[in-house]
Amino acid sequence: MAAPLVLVGADHRTSPVALRDRFASVEGDVDGALEALREAGGREGVLIATCDRIELASHDERAVAAFPPLVAAYTGVARDAVAAALYRHEDEGALRHLFALSSALASAVIGEPHVLGQVRAAHRTASELGFVGPALESAFLGAFACARRVRRETGIAAQPVSIAAAALDRAREIHGDLDRCTALLLGPAEMGEMMAERFRAAGVARLVVCGPVPRAERAAARLSCHHAPLEDLGDALASADIVISALGTRRMVLTPALLTATLRRRPRRPIFVIDAAVPPDADPAINAIDGVFLYDLADLERVAVTGRETRAAAAADAWRIVGDELAAFRARSLARRAVPAVTALRQHFEAVRAEVMAERGLDADAATRLLVNRLLHAPSETLRDLAGHEADAMAIETMVRRLFALPRTEDEG
Repeated sequence: MAAPLVLVGADHRTSPVALRDRFASVEGDVDGALEALREAGGREGVLIATCDRIELASHDERAVAAFPPLVAAYTGVARDAVAAALYRHEDEGALRHLFALSSALASAVIGEPHVLGQVRAAHRTASELGFVGPALESAFLGAFACARRVRRETGIAAQPVSIAAAALDRAREIHGDLDRCTALLLGPAEMGEMMAERFRAAGVARLVVCGPVPRAERAAARLSCHHAPLEDLGDALASADIVISALGTRRMVLTPALLTATLRRRPRRPIFVIDAAVPPDADPAINAIDGVFLYDLADLERVAVTGRETRAAAAADAWRIVGDELAAFRARSLARRAVPAVTALRQHFEAVRAEVMAERGLDADAATRLLVNRLLHAPSETLRDLAGHEADAMAIETMVRRLFALPRTEDEG
């Protein structure tokens, strides 16, 4: 039987900015990171590395133990700082987290559509490297089935898409045709990248990613656009008509002073700021500046007519599905555990039958009586041995009656 599933990692909620900004170092070399885990003695693991999280799922404690130093080595962050940011889920908790993550319930924005694809890609990479055992394969297939149900039976995946559509509508109201506009993505994070993709598909003339290196470089490669270091934020803002902010540094980056200075460099050209960060990147006071139009996720959600009550109801339905799928997964796992015992029992019965058939001179009645006696001999002896231990005997008797569907007599009650 496989060891319990362990999922260890850090995400947008637990990691300091210095660590999260360097997740891209692992994201860009998942194959190499998995090989490093193998060299450290690990036998299996799926490594999920994105701009918002870095997680390892495995039944192998050696791979789990090698994960924190591997993250420290790749990111250049001290081991103590990495260890402090990591969470660890085991067994039921690990499965629940994996099912919820695949269903986009563990994202900064619930329902973010990129997440399932990221988890699938991580699983595929590990599988191709021969780093996925049967139990881990089963867990991920269960998570994918859960995610499909959540997407099929709830409207949760439509929430971020409708928010992005609302952002596009507002951008067109402010700037008109987007084919003359420059969009600036700060960060990035999953929701920010999704919005940037939508603006690029809608015909925005130019897209630039501005953020910490190599985080911005990785995003720019995915989006096929230019990138700039965060140190050049002032110049990048001066050229931007649309700003999608998804830094998530837990401090106000877009301040009134910065936006006022930016507008002086681009007179009579308004800036539409979409604050897609959780917590927000933009000081709400910038909305009072003439020429700045600030919308956060809640504003866009209201525009999309998908209020918080709708989102909360969809999330509640999704969590109910996660619970149902976890229960079904546990049932299937328990059933699989019984297979070796059933196989051994059948082989034993067949061996006894072969012995009886080898006896000569037995008619059908004698052969079947002999077969029954030999099959029942060991169980009968065990039941008699347990007779002095009432609790054990009762439990065994109950199990025997369930296994063979034996009715109780009236005398037994």
